[in-house]
Amino acid sequence: MAHYLQLMVLTDKGRKKFNENPDWIKDELDKEIELLGGKIVTQYALLGQYDFISIVEAPSDEVAAKIAIRLSATGTVNPKTLAAIPLESLVQTLREGSKLDW
Repeated sequence: MAHYLQLMVLTDKGRKKFNENPDWIKDELDKEIELLGGKIVTQYALLGQYDFISIVEAPSDEVAAKIAIRLSATGTVNPKTLAAIPLESLVQTLREGSKLDW
């Protein structure tokens, strides 16, 4: 499965919900990701521009996009999703490409 970094910013509605029920992230949001076909690998709370980062596994870019759209539609978070390429995979691809005879 492919990996994605999902940077999340809580909306006003999300901050209120999180403050009233801190387990909401695990009880509802994470389960929603799993129901949509993704899997949470790990999560961190952040200080600064973003509130949380999740490392998510998904079978395709389309599923990752669906997760971001559906989470955004809840009105509680604004996700930014980035595809994560394992470094060794990129290095291997570059090695293979360098063998081309231009």
